[in-house]
Amino acid sequence: MAWKETHVMDERLMLAAEWLAGDLSKAEICRRYGVSRKTGYKIAGRYELVGPAGLLDRSRAPHVHPNAVGEEEEAMILALRAKHPSWGPKKIKARLEDIHRHRVWPAASTIGAILGRHGLVARRKLRRRASPSVSALLAADEANQVWGIDFKGWFRTGDGARCDPLSISDLASRYVIRLQAVTRPDESHVWPVVEAAFIEFGVPERMRSDNGPPFASTGAGGLSRLSVKLIKAGVLPERIEPGKPQQNGRHERLHRTLKAETASPPAADLRAQQRRFDDFRRTFNHERPHEALGQETPASHFAPAARSYSCRLKEPEYPEGHHIRRVRQNGEIKWAGELIFLSEALVGEPVGIAATDDGRFSVHFGPVYLGFLDHRATLIRKPIEPNANPTPPR
Repeated sequence: MAWKETHVMDERLMLAAEWLAGDLSKAEICRRYGVSRKTGYKIAGRYELVGPAGLLDRSRAPHVHPNAVGEEEEAMILALRAKHPSWGPKKIKARLEDIHRHRVWPAASTIGAILGRHGLVARRKLRRRASPSVSALLAADEANQVWGIDFKGWFRTGDGARCDPLSISDLASRYVIRLQAVTRPDESHVWPVVEAAFIEFGVPERMRSDNGPPFASTGAGGLSRLSVKLIKAGVLPERIEPGKPQQNGRHERLHRTLKAETASPPAADLRAQQRRFDDFRRTFNHERPHEALGQETPASHFAPAARSYSCRLKEPEYPEGHHIRRVRQNGEIKWAGELIFLSEALVGEPVGIAATDDGRFSVHFGPVYLGFLDHRATLIRKPIEPNANPTPPR
């Protein structure tokens, strides 16, 4: 007879009792209860060994898992997570493989399960994200093509002091070039940090920023005193479109990680906060694996720029045929007997004016287009594609 689900234990007990009594043959007992001789021997053996408890259903899970993570490896995973709370399973796996190459480490999914068992995984809500718009920004495919620069919003340290962290990073390699708390977020405090970066790492092709001060202004060409200095150092300023932080998404992502690891909560004072920034920069560049880099570190993809910094700011040169006008103290130039305002950021700088095919005159400061002069000697600042910044006509 087949087992009845509601009387499984009763059936097993009766089989074991008859088996041990020895009044019937084992084959007959097995036929009576509808089981194989192998099952009969197993039931009787368990009952004889541990009594009725041996007849309970047992887990089918193996007693030994050949691929199970050892206690030592699990402890190392948890220790690395404790040191870097924002790192996920992929980064932890890549870092452990780099440090302990003689060991075989589990898959990222297994590491994630370990973190989950210890309550170290916070489930995030999925958010809808806008797709970045097409722009004329230079694609940062190689190191030192484009550096990003920005302020990670200010906050107060434990003693109430205001902290304005200025960050500079190479967008291709994600290498953090500078991470410095400045006294004031203006040109006079930002430029020394930028210049120190040029001295140490050379000069990139472009520097990408948003449209706020001190990186840009409302004057002609959007130039600020800082961007004028960049041009004179041989760097072309790039600006993202207003309200489009995703156009500098790699640098923005750096800021999100920076906030989580250094300012949540802030340090006790500015000196302690700067030490956090320095530690973060070292870890981010040399230890933290980056998924977009094949789980390699930014330092393994970055090298100083080929162009060294001469520590001299050079005025732009213009092709033959350009009219040169030097900007006056009030930000104006004189053209065709008229005074035309350009920008206070250009005071003392030479601008180039060249005739166009339609009889007007285009105005440039180095490679940056400022606008054109019409027949009434009025500067027309025609909108151009974001960051297009056409070079002066040849």
